[in-house]
Amino acid sequence: MDKIVGVKGMNDLMPEEMVLWERLEDGVSETFRLYGYAAIRTPILEPTALFVRGIGEATDIVEKEMYSFTDALNGERLTLRPENTAAVVRAAIEHNLLYDGPRRLCYFGPMFRHERPQKGRYRQFHQFGVEALGMAEPEVDAEQLLMIWRLWERLGIAPADRPQLQLNSLGTTQERLAHREALVDYLGQHQGLLDDDARRRLQTNPLRILDTKNPAMAQVVESAPLLSSFLGEASCAHQDRVCQALRGAGVPFVMNPRLVRGLDYYNLTVFEWVTDRLGAQGTVCAGGRYDGLMAQMGGKPAPACGL
Repeated sequence: MDKIVGVKGMNDLMPEEMVLWERLEDGVSETFRLYGYAAIRTPILEPTALFVRGIGEATDIVEKEMYSFTDALNGERLTLRPENTAAVVRAAIEHNLLYDGPRRLCYFGPMFRHERPQKGRYRQFHQFGVEALGMAEPEVDAEQLLMIWRLWERLGIAPADRPQLQLNSLGTTQERLAHREALVDYLGQHQGLLDDDARRRLQTNPLRILDTKNPAMAQVVESAPLLSSFLGEASCAHQDRVCQALRGAGVPFVMNPRLVRGLDYYNLTVFEWVTDRLGAQGTVCAGGRYDGLMAQMGGKPAPACGL
């Protein structure tokens, strides 16, 4: 009789590994609590519509990576969560968590994406995350970045070995639309240099073309219009206050004007902590501000930021 083995890309954690996992979990939980983040847990299964609406229909996650199926017992379309921000926002709206003011929330748990398993990328992977709901101040963005810097310290990672913090601003919806128009016009003039994936994204999600890993497109991307050229006074002021707070706390960072996020809900501050030591998965922590998501999900408008 053939033996049954686990699903490819969904790994068992042996007792010897769990010693390290528990050390990591304790360090992260303690650090998040010190910054006032209260734990929340959401189900690993959610309505598929939650991620289509929250993440964006033209994103890689929704188009190619979600584990979605129809529940044969009742016909519901369900999805194993590929990320948890949309689920936390759904829970906050459903349970009216902001009725008495802003909330700082944190979570830990498995996420699922149908990717090709390789070093640093798995089909079931685990994420820690935080969401600050109802807070518009740029100092909240900086607070979360400072918290991660303190986490590296808490975990015993020397400054020279820590991931590099990269920052950018995606501005407002209006600023992104103006940039999108210029970007589509520019890329449309260079379609012969675009790969199939970029040509597909040209009308649906052109900003993601700037995040290509295709070296053949490096030159055309390098010369593309920068979103920073379209930022207004308020967006620039928000970005400046984040940078000032980080400098004041001694947290090193670099500005990366090509940095975008793969989800549609971000605005203003976006960031990634990146390393070249973990194989295919170079980004170990990422996030930013998503001030429009609460309203987009059917709740009362409220600013938010998470990672």
